Amino acid sequence: MPLASLSDIQARVGDEIGVSSWIVLGQDRIDAFAEATEDRQFIHIDHAAAAQTPFGGTIAHGFLSLSLLPRMGAEAMLLPDGLRLAVNYGLDRVRFLAPVRAGKRVRGRFRLDSVEEKAPGQILMRHTVTVEIEGGDKPALSAEWLALLVTGGD
Repeated sequence: MPLASLSDIQARVGDEIGVSSWIVLGQDRIDAFAEATEDRQFIHIDHAAAAQTPFGGTIAHGFLSLSLLPRMGAEAMLLPDGLRLAVNYGLDRVRFLAPVRAGKRVRGRFRLDSVEEKAPGQILMRHTVTVEIEGGDKPALSAEWLALLVTGGD
């Protein structure tokens, strides 16, 4: 995770601040997510049945792609010096825009929208994240992601 001073981070509001590396959404990962979430809809795990749909094969869960934001953000987001703790604060405007076929690669593109000091040592950051599909015309998803960061302390 790239570290920077709070003033340097604030100066980047409105900028694209990073792009993660590619992550393969293979069938093994999709199957494991289906088991963990108990979302076993056939379009995710049944190759033969999914082949008969407009998708032409199995696709990753939208929530699987969304769940990879922390992994992607660890590579792409700027974090303040002295960071002690980062927690998810929520998501706004999540949209699943295109299916991710099993075996495709995705990556996150992060734009810093705002940095707000909620209290001394508590910083709320908002990013617009676009999860791209390698070779795809449309992104898999777009979301506004909020994170509360705690800095300083003993």
